[in-house]
Amino acid sequence: MAEPLKKVKIEDLQYLTRFVSDKESHLIIKNHQVCADCEGKYCTFFCPGEVYKWEGDRMFVGFEGCHECGSCRIGCPEDNIEWRYPKGGLGVIFRLA
Repeated sequence: MAEPLKKVKIEDLQYLTRFVSDKESHLIIKNHQVCADCEGKYCTFFCPGEVYKWEGDRMFVGFEGCHECGSCRIGCPEDNIEWRYPKGGLGVIFRLA
């Protein structure tokens, strides 16, 4: 009989994730004013990589930590985040152990 799966916290799995970052962001804020006017600042909640942060009155995008999950494609109610795949060989590298 197969052994039951271990319960693992997402924080532990994120520790196993490596990133090879490009110098150019694959995440683009289309209009910073739209972000400034957003009451919910939802991107700071739905992104598991905590890529989107506010610094003063401007959105900072730490694209180097992007997990490439695509949540920002659907999470921004204003469709104000442009998400592109990173260039070949760059981006997130997942490991299982």
